Amino acid sequence: MIDEDLRIGAGDPETPDRDGAFPRLDENQRSLCRKHGRLRPIEPGEVLFAEGDEGSDFFVIESGVVMIIQGYGKENRVVAVHGPHRFTGELSLITGQRLYLSGVVRDAGEVIQIPVEKLEEIADEDKALGDQILAAFIARRSILIEAGAGIKLIGSRFSPDSRRLREFLARSRMPHQWIDLEEDEEADALLRKLAVEPNQTPVVIASGGEILRNPSNAELGRTLGLGSTGSPPALCDVVVVGAGPAGIAASLYAASEGLDTLGVEAIASGGQAGTSAKIENYLGFPTGISGSELAQRAGLQAQKFGARLAVPAAAEELRSTHGRHEIKLSNGEVATGRTMVIASGAQYRRLDVARLDEFEGVGVYYAATQVEAQLCAGDPVIIVGGGNSAGQAAMFLSGQTSHCRLLIRGDDLGKSMSRYLVDQVERNDSIAVCRNSQVIELGGERELETVTIADTRSGERTEVPARALFVFIGASRHTEWREDQLATDDAGFLLTGVDVQGQEAVEFNGDRPFFLETSRPGIFAVGDVRAGSIKRVASAVGEGSMAIRLVHERLASL
Repeated sequence: MIDEDLRIGAGDPETPDRDGAFPRLDENQRSLCRKHGRLRPIEPGEVLFAEGDEGSDFFVIESGVVMIIQGYGKENRVVAVHGPHRFTGELSLITGQRLYLSGVVRDAGEVIQIPVEKLEEIADEDKALGDQILAAFIARRSILIEAGAGIKLIGSRFSPDSRRLREFLARSRMPHQWIDLEEDEEADALLRKLAVEPNQTPVVIASGGEILRNPSNAELGRTLGLGSTGSPPALCDVVVVGAGPAGIAASLYAASEGLDTLGVEAIASGGQAGTSAKIENYLGFPTGISGSELAQRAGLQAQKFGARLAVPAAAEELRSTHGRHEIKLSNGEVATGRTMVIASGAQYRRLDVARLDEFEGVGVYYAATQVEAQLCAGDPVIIVGGGNSAGQAAMFLSGQTSHCRLLIRGDDLGKSMSRYLVDQVERNDSIAVCRNSQVIELGGERELETVTIADTRSGERTEVPARALFVFIGASRHTEWREDQLATDDAGFLLTGVDVQGQEAVEFNGDRPFFLETSRPGIFAVGDVRAGSIKRVASAVGEGSMAIRLVHERLASL
């Protein structure tokens, strides 16, 4: 280690705690850590873990200072500084994702080094400590996302592939730095240095230094270490298609009850709920929780119980026989289960307006997360929709934009929005509710600049400035891959239980399908994809967990 490197972060103070991200452990907690690890000295310049590593031990700092650095030896960006009695790590430590930050000793001292597999034993002995560590990891992930730490994505904001990769990273809650070729003057020089041609963008520079030229979601997911490693088993007890609230609940409860479980997800865990800025009416979270964080916590629980997750891997074809159901996946693999739970959710409805395709991802969005909020910070925005998702988005974006309009087609905001949310929206002076309104035209050259709104009663048109349009107007079924093998209602949602009638139930040989069971024995449907379901997170979770009880009954009959 040369002297110049030793001066990295020399004058940086310890990172202040924020939302429980950087707590200090007391003597009793550290004593428990010493029981499961070993106390050892550290010296300035020592690298405890490095970017690109497959994993790391867990370190508690007894004395000295440890820096968390992005691009160690290159850009040397100090992300955090940990002093005595703090600990290292974030979610990648327990999810198995490749590390994208390095831990480097600044001041000599001692650390408790604990194998990561021992963290579960520590949590079993001291639940409060386990919860504190997990909460810190989750809070750190949020901070890193806001700070633009992690891997680098270089591309044009007008490129569909750039939009695809940005959505994938955002939905996966992977910290990353977005470098826009249209705005960053140094981006071209960086591409030349990497010997990347313009037609090879977007480019991802991964934590291990790998350069991925316009990768598929699956390629990027493998590089980042998302999902379970290895091919699916030859035959599972249950395959769960979809990882929204219903799917994650099904995977969690199936694995916790000893079933060999494989989850399949096309993009990232969370489904539509994962795009909600804040869910305030979900049991157990009185101050609310973001949809992405809820999905993240649930995914960690499912993983803890042994559920495997193939992500990103979209279902493309269903092949089914009695007691054996196969799903052909977009990554070329086949997931096979004795039973199956379909929780593929629904897909966003789109506005019937010209130029929509042109502006999707560069002004038109179907989610309101931190990523979208950063893109339109300080700009005027419009939100279309009268449900809870629209109200939550309005509340979230109103504090970060210059002007926020909420458009509804009718005149009653409370028709499809929860009362608590209606009250919040109407009390918020930063939100203008436009009743009896609809979008009829989008304007702008390469990016969204204006939106024309029409009054549904008078027909009067008004053009207003808008740098972002958020669309929350419901969803349609998401079951194209089943190729008409399962009975549906007129809208294409899957029929289950007593709704499966007559010829549709012929495979049951005179018996009736179980509640939540489709027209094919052993295949269940839960959440938004099911006909007649209640489109709420709590009901989706309930259906997902309830389906596993019925899976047990069907397995017994087989």
